[in-house]
Amino acid sequence: MVPELAVTDSVASLRFWVGLCGFEVVYDRPDEGFAYLRHGESEVMIDQLGLGRDWVTGPLEYPLGRGVNFTVQVEALDPVLARLLEAEWLLFMAPESKVYRTGDETVTVRQFLVQDPDGYLVRFSESARGGAQVGFSAA
Repeated sequence: MVPELAVTDSVASLRFWVGLCGFEVVYDRPDEGFAYLRHGESEVMIDQLGLGRDWVTGPLEYPLGRGVNFTVQVEALDPVLARLLEAEWLLFMAPESKVYRTGDETVTVRQFLVQDPDGYLVRFSESARGGAQVGFSAA
């Protein structure tokens, strides 16, 4: 599953997703405000509202994407965190180590949450040493 996020300003979104969070542009259609992005195995599409077709099912208001958070599993959390802090980007939740039960086992992850320019909630997660990595795509 690859989510496509309706955004209000694709340039601002690309600054966040690519410039600060380390995603790469796989391909884009700038005239439509569209870009397909990848970070490791995580993929997301952004599509600017009002350019081309919009898939809007109801009124949109900030923060967009309420009720869901998108987890991006990364090898190293610190580089992403450092870029966000250097840009003085407000974190939604400070970095933490968290133990989750997964069936009969537990896993430990380091994670933090941040909102993109449109308010989508993004959780960056790194496997803690010696533990398996786990991610969640919706809350």
